[in-house]
Amino acid sequence: MDLQQIIHQLRAERDRIDSAIRALEGGALSARGRRAVQNASAPTNGRTRRKRGPMSAAARKLISERMKKRWAERKAAAKK
Repeated sequence: MDLQQIIHQLRAERDRIDSAIRALEGGALSARGRRAVQNASAPTNGRTRRKRGPMSAAARKLISERMKKRWAERKAAAKK
């Protein structure tokens, strides 16, 4: 396991603990609030979603060309 994964897991654990503390300090929560706390404390298995910015036309064209090349190579390999 590399250092970045360890750091990510520790931060996730810290976030779960912080959520639990907030829930305990907040007293009685509504049913909706309890679900939010439960979801916030659910393990993420080290996976996080990152937001991506818009793709430029040049980037789309480059990806398109690379995928066409890849598909052509696969088609050629399948014929052999």
